[in-house]
Amino acid sequence: QVQLVESGGGLVQPGGSLRLSCAASRFTFSSYTMSWYRQAPGKERDLVAGITGAGGSTNYADSVKGRFTISRDNAKNTVYLQMNSLKPEDTAVYYCNLVGRYSYENTRYDYWGQGTQVTVSS
Repeated sequence: QVQLVESGGGLVQPGGSLRLSCAASRFTFSSYTMSWYRQAPGKERDLVAGITGAGGSTNYADSVKGRFTISRDNAKNTVYLQMNSLKPEDTAVYYCNLVGRYSYENTRYDYWGQGTQVTVSS
């Protein structure tokens, strides 16, 4: 069982920055993607950004392109989300997600962190 532990959330003023971290316990998937999702009150959980384990390819929601950057440290099994120019509409609980697969089977393994609150307000 893989465990994901997020940190780095908090209260920040509009225009400010925060960096979220997600540390994963050891895993041995043949391929994987780590992503950040967010869920605001009364809304669905949406993808913010993702990064592949192998080539480090990234993808972003249109609403955060140019402001957020996802990165990873494979040696530490950690993924980061650098959030700049934060807006009130970025307020949400941010969740870390890991999807992994083994090359010898066709099973998707899906794990979630507990979430960390990000509040952007003056």
